[in-house]
Amino acid sequence: MTEQPDPTEEFTRHRALLFSIAYEILGSVADAEDVLQDSYLRWRSVNHTSVENARAYLAQIVTRQALGVLRSAVRRRERYVGPWLPEPLVTDAVGVAPDGIDHVLTGEAVTTAMLLVLEALTPTQRAVFVLREVFGFDYAEIATAVGKSETAVRQLNQRARNSVRARRHTAVATLDEAQPVAERFLTAAATGDLQGLMDLLAPDAVFLADGGGVVNAARRPVVGPDKVARLLLGLLDKGARMGELDIRAGTYNGMHSVAVLIDGQLDQVTSFEIRDGLVTAVYCVRNPEKLTAVEV
Repeated sequence: MTEQPDPTEEFTRHRALLFSIAYEILGSVADAEDVLQDSYLRWRSVNHTSVENARAYLAQIVTRQALGVLRSAVRRRERYVGPWLPEPLVTDAVGVAPDGIDHVLTGEAVTTAMLLVLEALTPTQRAVFVLREVFGFDYAEIATAVGKSETAVRQLNQRARNSVRARRHTAVATLDEAQPVAERFLTAAATGDLQGLMDLLAPDAVFLADGGGVVNAARRPVVGPDKVARLLLGLLDKGARMGELDIRAGTYNGMHSVAVLIDGQLDQVTSFEIRDGLVTAVYCVRNPEKLTAVEV
């Protein structure tokens, strides 16, 4: 008789992938972790002797759970105060990141830019796109996961790809490509070099801040090199006057970033989107609810 694998061991073996699927669909570390807990309970109640492909079956459970959460989140985000940004996710390396979260996300798929593009999709389109384009599941597996026919899934994925392609211009630079630009940008900010910052900002550069209505943050996008550069220098000056300022470099969502602490407390995670040698976007997450899972 063939020995059946232990359900807990099987779940643990695929946990990094499952978290990554949930995070890509939801853009929220906390919600992704909740989805995994609920999915594990559902997995424990399954008749495992009838499961031929544990990886696909677990992905199906997580996808369905994540879709339910996303549909509720969409309504909440419509009432969100100011810009909504995904929760910062450490992406220094594949595997267990410094914050203890096990994931397999790398490259452009995990960037804030891509996650914001995915926000424009319907929940089902997003799930299909993530499963197919990011994780490479076949159409039959995806059809089972989202409760659609294979034909419908192919059509949903094509629409999602067209939507993503229309909104995504040039690719975000890799970390290696972006590093010299990020270093010069941070040096200019640290030395108060306004012109140096402006020279590194794209003509249509944008600053987006997510305070969620909980803490002070710009409630509208700030656009243009002059306005963005002056805002950044002003924020640094304000932070220094609020207490002991500690700025630490890191990599969040596949982008060069800084974690800013004031008197030892994490105040924000700010990431820099770089394309074609220029900073095209600055993403500042200040909502305390989105920083609880971030360890510096």
